[in-house]
Amino acid sequence: MAHEPIKVSFIFGTRPEAIKVAPVIQHLTTCDDFQISTILTGQHREMLDQVVRVFDIPITHNLDVMRPSQTLSDLTATLCQRIGAVLTDDRPDCVIVQGDTTSCYVGALTAHYERIHIAHLEAGLRTRDKWQPFPEEMNRRMVASLADFHFAPTEGAKQNLLAENIQSDRIWVTGNSGIDALRIISDREDIAPVPELSNALDQCRKTLIAVTTHRRENAPFMSGIAAAIYEILEADPDLSVIFPVHLSPKVRDAVVPILEDADRCHLIEPLAYDQFVLLLKRCDIILTDSGGVQEEAPYLGKPVLVMRRVTERPEAIDAGTVKLVGDAQANIFDQTLSLLHNPEEREKMSHAINPYGDGQTSRRVAEILINHAETLRNPPQTSPTHLS
Repeated sequence: MAHEPIKVSFIFGTRPEAIKVAPVIQHLTTCDDFQISTILTGQHREMLDQVVRVFDIPITHNLDVMRPSQTLSDLTATLCQRIGAVLTDDRPDCVIVQGDTTSCYVGALTAHYERIHIAHLEAGLRTRDKWQPFPEEMNRRMVASLADFHFAPTEGAKQNLLAENIQSDRIWVTGNSGIDALRIISDREDIAPVPELSNALDQCRKTLIAVTTHRRENAPFMSGIAAAIYEILEADPDLSVIFPVHLSPKVRDAVVPILEDADRCHLIEPLAYDQFVLLLKRCDIILTDSGGVQEEAPYLGKPVLVMRRVTERPEAIDAGTVKLVGDAQANIFDQTLSLLHNPEEREKMSHAINPYGDGQTSRRVAEILINHAETLRNPPQTSPTHLS
């Protein structure tokens, strides 16, 4: 007698989450073993909608929780109530959360309250500094204490979980699903740049730097980051910058006044994911504080300078594809100029091995869940995680 499909509910609300759950949703949807639903919280509404369109993600529940000037406490309380109501009605066998956002943490917490199995994509990333990044570092630590299935992107992430007394038979090294998403988009040949990106690319000179910055802990340093970029452009007349500016008013207020009149600096609106991949493929160097870009760039052979003091992705540093340059204006300037003027180092970084997977994470996740179907179809009775 055929079993009923495993009911899986994905909870996500930001652009990076959507990118990384999209290929897993696509793969599980093609398998008869699963019945899929999605809970969209809507933390990054404008940029999130772009990803939903690019990957054609079906949305079952749209919570639309964001409000102007909402605090993290407000957001957490609202999410807990609304996600809890959906899970009470839908009763999935398993909730899948991704990464380290408030949606991820509260999704896991409410699933725990409802005695629903929890699977965590991108488990085990750590900086061991609860303020860097904030609040993400503590979000992912707390999710680890709740999850039943830990899908670690790397062996290093697995070791982090083992050090926190997570049982080894609850951890699987699957690679990062973000590489699955990048593979899907980068293999497409029908994507053309939108006019704003096309115009910027047409005006670029010999060397192109792509810049992204948005992290909350970098807010005090945004003006310095922008000033460093201005100085870099002044120092190298063969250089151009394309900078998709985050929608956050704090980012825009810090960046735009300094760079809007800078020669060869193209401040453009945030790009849809497929457009952003085009930019990454065309650029020579990436300056970023993004975690996802640290994973994506090695797949495309692009050197990355990370404008953060610490990173939860040390594998890329060890592999030689990424360098930490901190958040200080002078250091960003010095390190970027040094790399620009060192083609041998750029070539070395471009050909380093990508430590984040082969683009088959979604398949591995599906196989693991199918192998544990009997467990998933029964509500959890005891925690598989040692709490001592």
